Amino acid sequence: MPTPRPCETHLELVKFSYGLPHLAQALERERKVKIVALGSSSTAGADRILPFPPRLEMLWRNQKQSFGRMIDIINRGIGGQEAPEEFARIESDVIAEAPVMVIWQVGTNAVYKNYNFDQVQATLEAGLDVLAGLPLDVVVMDSQYTQAIVGTPDLLKLANQFMSMIADVAASRKANLFCRFALMRQWVDAGIPLSELDDGAQEHLHTSEWATDCVTQALLGAINDAVARSASASS
Repeated sequence: MPTPRPCETHLELVKFSYGLPHLAQALERERKVKIVALGSSSTAGADRILPFPPRLEMLWRNQKQSFGRMIDIINRGIGGQEAPEEFARIESDVIAEAPVMVIWQVGTNAVYKNYNFDQVQATLEAGLDVLAGLPLDVVVMDSQYTQAIVGTPDLLKLANQFMSMIADVAASRKANLFCRFALMRQWVDAGIPLSELDDGAQEHLHTSEWATDCVTQALLGAINDAVARSASASS
């Protein structure tokens, strides 16, 4: 049986620019913590690969610093959607749940389905403006780095344009960005074949079992780091 590939989570690439004060406070004071994951099939799950929300929930609950707290990550991913459709669901799928944090995954279908650039930017901005007025922390997660997203020069150019826009919008709204695209690109630059990062389905779009698991570990590492910084700042 082959040795599993080690997971390099590269905190230096995915570290959040800001703390997570609402989450840190909830972890300190409450037993139950609710988080909403909003997005497309990267969030909902596809091709029988367990997606990141339930993986994150299990990893989080099992780590020592959780102290037995109940971490609930509510999966509000719908396959095929992008920021315009997800923006329309913020009231029902995020606000109605009253979470302490939302992880908004965007960018994949913007590239894969060649969405209108300005529409994606406008609805992402509008959604972050709505979320900014709520007592919660926001993490924006950008696209995966797989063949369907970067497999040709034209696709790669489009993907880079969308990822740059997502980063700029997140920065302008002081929202944390989880740079999934840069993390996975680093793995390819380090020698992992691009073909090993998708699940082998015909579309070559969704992340493999290993890549999904390692992305989730990196996300938890970035969250833990931001929570620790927020807790330190408030003490």
